[in-house]
Amino acid sequence: MNQTIKDIITSLVAVAIILMVGVAVTGAWPFMVAVKSKSMDPHIKIGDVVILIGKSRTHIVTYVEGKRQGYRSFGDYGDVIVYRPDGRKDVVPVIHRALYWINRGDPMPNGRPAPNSGYITKGDANTQPDQPLISRPVKPEWIIGVAKFRIPYIGYVRLIFSHL
Repeated sequence: MNQTIKDIITSLVAVAIILMVGVAVTGAWPFMVAVKSKSMDPHIKIGDVVILIGKSRTHIVTYVEGKRQGYRSFGDYGDVIVYRPDGRKDVVPVIHRALYWINRGDPMPNGRPAPNSGYITKGDANTQPDQPLISRPVKPEWIIGVAKFRIPYIGYVRLIFSHL
């Protein structure tokens, strides 16, 4: 085998190990996401990479609970979650703060009854909650993970390749 093939195989094995360890440690897939919008400014910015913990490995603390308990994450009360709007895998996941839980039939922010139980979410920079604008209340099974750490700027590499 020539050296180039050995280097490629070594690199692929290293990436595979990093991915396996990342999933094993965090319990989430994907366990890191690059931020593409300004909706979480000023706490999470475009180009940041956010490390997630699987929802089965943590309790999601809403803004309402966080305010009551004094728990803050990314500069404000409650947890930031990454979810698939309406559970759809063909759309870009959303990273927003879980504001509160509502049950089916409870009024959503627009006053209409919620079609299902779930979280009401909102980007820190947004004026309106996501529900019902971009999603129904977020069901737990739509959640990819809970944001725990932010690494500034390195997400730009991922964002550049996604536009090629």
